[in-house]
Amino acid sequence: MYRYILFDLDGTLTDSREGIFNSVRYSLEKLGLPCPPYETLLRFVGPPLQDSYERYCDMTEQEAWHAVSIFRERYEVIGWAENKAADGILDMMRRLKEQGYVMAIASSKPERSVIPISKKFGFAPYLAAACGSDGKNESKADVIRNACCRLGIGEEDKKHTIMVGDRRYDVEGAAECGISCVGVTFFDFAPPGELEASGAAAVCKTVEELETYLTEVQ
Repeated sequence: MYRYILFDLDGTLTDSREGIFNSVRYSLEKLGLPCPPYETLLRFVGPPLQDSYERYCDMTEQEAWHAVSIFRERYEVIGWAENKAADGILDMMRRLKEQGYVMAIASSKPERSVIPISKKFGFAPYLAAACGSDGKNESKADVIRNACCRLGIGEEDKKHTIMVGDRRYDVEGAAECGISCVGVTFFDFAPPGELEASGAAAVCKTVEELETYLTEVQ
């Protein structure tokens, strides 16, 4: 039975496309570059930003990190609040906490953004930790390891721990840390079949399906 649940943030607990899209557009406009189409912008939600700039904007690693710094000029002032919680997610978290589950956020987003978002959208009361990256070069696996450390999750506890995320980075990062991952497609940010191909234990289309999986299908 699961005891510890680690949640991704963008695309899992929140629909963050508006803030991310607007901040990507802002960065590319400042750089004098064209903005990719909507379908490509969707791919920016979830993965590390520098990877997305390299992959979808044909940037070098150095150029991508510069674009990320410009992105954050807007995102950390305005963009972080331009999102909304997934329908039903707060009620689910409340019920899980009442049943004794220990929950945390494990996001690739810089922790300085994760904390205010968790407070603004009401996640904080249900969390034992709100973990993010250092904003530099930490991988998803690094963030998950940090979250496990903060929750006191040892090797024996990993079989009672699960990651919840919406992209392959969550699945792969969890696997690297020795825990399983259930994928969610609340907002369909991932390309079709990505979660299954990366080895997700299951894929849930709704919050109701996710709660059932976490509490019953083990």
